Amino acid sequence: MTTSELSADTAGQELPASLRETLPGRWYTDPAVFAAEQALIFEAGWVAAVLAADVPRPGDFETVEVGRESVIVARGRDGGVHAYLNVCRHRGARLCTQEKGSVRRSFQCPYHAWTYGLDGSLVTAPNIAGMPDVDRTAFGLHRVAVHEWLGYVWLCLADSPPSFEDTVVADVTARLGSPDAIVGYQVADLRLGRRITYDVAANWKQIVENFMECYHCGTIHPELTEVLPEFADGLAAQYFVGHGAEFGAEVDGFTVDGSAGLERLPGIAPEQDRRYYAITVRPQVFINLVPDHVVFHRMFPVSAERTIVRCDWLYLPEVVDSGADLDRSVELFHRVNQQDFDACERCQISMDSRSYARGGVLVPSEHHIGEFHDWVRERVGFEN
Repeated sequence: MTTSELSADTAGQELPASLRETLPGRWYTDPAVFAAEQALIFEAGWVAAVLAADVPRPGDFETVEVGRESVIVARGRDGGVHAYLNVCRHRGARLCTQEKGSVRRSFQCPYHAWTYGLDGSLVTAPNIAGMPDVDRTAFGLHRVAVHEWLGYVWLCLADSPPSFEDTVVADVTARLGSPDAIVGYQVADLRLGRRITYDVAANWKQIVENFMECYHCGTIHPELTEVLPEFADGLAAQYFVGHGAEFGAEVDGFTVDGSAGLERLPGIAPEQDRRYYAITVRPQVFINLVPDHVVFHRMFPVSAERTIVRCDWLYLPEVVDSGADLDRSVELFHRVNQQDFDACERCQISMDSRSYARGGVLVPSEHHIGEFHDWVRERVGFEN
């Protein structure tokens, strides 16, 4: 059978009511689709860029890729966080090539020594005193909108950023059923216990889709389904508003062997104890809430077929300061991540197959993924 015959064989086929269509394969490989997503999704909305505690002192900075742009996130002398495009206003040189570091008072372009303050303002440049018609305030670095929430620095590159409450906070509220349900976890007050960075050979949407469903859990997550037995039935906690998956009767904590975890977060409600909540914040954040810690994922798409995922395990400060053994706690979700990313990569290699040209199907426990596909389509504006 030729490619055209195969396409004709499946064209116009009406799906049974139990199934819904996915995005076509090219949405996961086409550079044009990826470029549109970078511009119209990642550069248009809020993304979690940096853990605020990673830039604690004035002059501390971190560079991060947001869409097609490199952004400097720096702690200012006023104690606030500032962000600006990593591009010198003189001739466009990359201002800072380090991933992170610290400067005393300013950033200086290594090409022509234009110098910018920690707030992005132009401080000085060679011979600028002889150019009285140049308004320094007009040639500062291009600023990026900043919002601090849950202990992270969120950025938006849009000229007119959308409401943070109507997008980011709304995603959390829609999942948990209340904007207050996350408050007791006191995420901003927790401290980084462990960070693992994953280089995943898959499109960012593969990773979002995987996180949103649990149809695969009984197949590839033996450790997770031991701790959360209901996941073996294939329904993810995200399938139900406000629902948290309950620990198994013989499980003491969210650990790789079900043994007791660490000190419980004091602010969580009784009904949140012994439960796991998963939240997708579009387009690139996953938040996992359990009684003694929070697991926070940030995704950074590199290409249509490669995504960097930074995963933070956050605990009470006294737990981290005590030197407590975090290994059993971290290992559970680390294995889940490895298993999930392997599955995403297994799918990614087939996205260019003629068999997947029109996409695949979603079973009822995955139908909510279709809403995510619609969200992407609406923003990118591409037809299938």
